[in-house]
Amino acid sequence: MADPDLRDISRRMDGAIEALHKEFAGLRTGRASVGLVEPIHVEAYGASMPLNQVASVSVPEPRMVTIQVWDRGMVGAVEKAIRESGLGLNPATDGQLVRVPIPALSEERRVELTKIAGKYAEQARVAVRNVRRDGMEMLKKMEKDHEISKDEHHHWSEQIQTLTDKHIKAVDDALAQKEEEILQV
Repeated sequence: MADPDLRDISRRMDGAIEALHKEFAGLRTGRASVGLVEPIHVEAYGASMPLNQVASVSVPEPRMVTIQVWDRGMVGAVEKAIRESGLGLNPATDGQLVRVPIPALSEERRVELTKIAGKYAEQARVAVRNVRRDGMEMLKKMEKDHEISKDEHHHWSEQIQTLTDKHIKAVDDALAQKEEEILQV
């Protein structure tokens, strides 16, 4: 009798949570972070490239991100990409160095960001549930093909449900932490 691959199911659920953390890193809080500008793409050399492939990004102080552009001709494109990113950032250029001050968030913007964080968390929950659905379908097929018994099917479905509950709780915990971070003045 073959056992269902719970490690694979768990790995796929972990992937949904990792994706959520990446999404959260791009959400602005009151503090500067490299993750804030990671999702930004720059039009460079006739292609759209991630910002970290045309410059080095650092955070010298809590409310400032600095971007050292490697190619002097790309400074304008980097500045434009940051302005058009929808993050509400206003970069200032100093030679090949682009300084991005992180302004304090208004209460209205904080509430808006918590709603966006909630949407990201819901997408992660849906992804986890989809993995659960795939696992349950695999169990049904295994039982139908007489690879596992009804009792084993019940046992494995409980295992998959436990994994699902654990991952949904991790999503909820990450959301609560991010909301606290965003609403912190």
